[in-house]
Amino acid sequence: MIIAVDGPSGSGKSSTARGVATKLGLRYLDTGAMYRAVTWSALEHGLDLDDTAAVAARACALVLSVSTDPQRAQFAADGTDVTEAIRDPRISASVSKIATNLDVRKELIRRQREIIEQSQPTGGAVVEGRDIATVVAPQAELKVLLTADQDARMARRKAELADAVTAEQLRDQIVRRDADDATVSQFLVASDGAVEIDSTHLSLEEVVDVICRLAKEAEAAPRDQES
Repeated sequence: MIIAVDGPSGSGKSSTARGVATKLGLRYLDTGAMYRAVTWSALEHGLDLDDTAAVAARACALVLSVSTDPQRAQFAADGTDVTEAIRDPRISASVSKIATNLDVRKELIRRQREIIEQSQPTGGAVVEGRDIATVVAPQAELKVLLTADQDARMARRKAELADAVTAEQLRDQIVRRDADDATVSQFLVASDGAVEIDSTHLSLEEVVDVICRLAKEAEAAPRDQES
C-alpha cells in the first residue's frame, strides 16, 4: 500500500506520516528532506540559488542517501550526514528556491518514484510532502490532504524548532514558503479521491488513528468488491 500525505508547512505531515508508517509497518519517505538536502549541497558549493540551471545540475549530480525507516531519519549528501544540517534555519530560508526550480523537481520526483517502487515488495510506504497524490504517487491507495489553521501550524513548528528560530523566521517558513511553493504546486487542493483532515484541534495520536483506519478500509475495499 502507498499512502500519500499532502499539506502545507506545519500541518503535521512529517510526524503524522512517521506515526502511520510505524503503526502499519510501512516505509516512510520525507520528500521535503530531499529538497533540503539539495539546498544544503547547493549552498555548500557556493551556488547562486537563482541560477536555476546550475542548481538543477547540482541536484542531478548529487549522491543522495535517504533512509525510509520511520524510526531512524537519516540523510546523506555526497557521503556527508546532513540529517541535522538540513533542519538549520538557513536551509529553511532558502529551500523554496530549490523547491520551485522545475528541473530540480523533475529530478527529485524521479528519485522519489524509484524509492516508492523499491518499497512495494516490503509492503509499501507512507509518502509525505508536496503534490504527492497528484504528481509523485497518483496511484496511491489512500490520499490524504492534511491541513491546519495558520496559528496551529506556526505553534507546531515553533515547538519543533524550540529556540532555533525567531518569530520572524517562523512566519517566513510558514507563510512565505507556502506562497512560494503554491506557484508550482497544488498542495492546498485535494486531489481526486483524497480525504481532507483538518488537524487544528486534533492530537497527533488522533490524526494517526484516523489515517490508519482509512488505510485499513482502503486495503479491504477491493476484497469487499470482489466478494
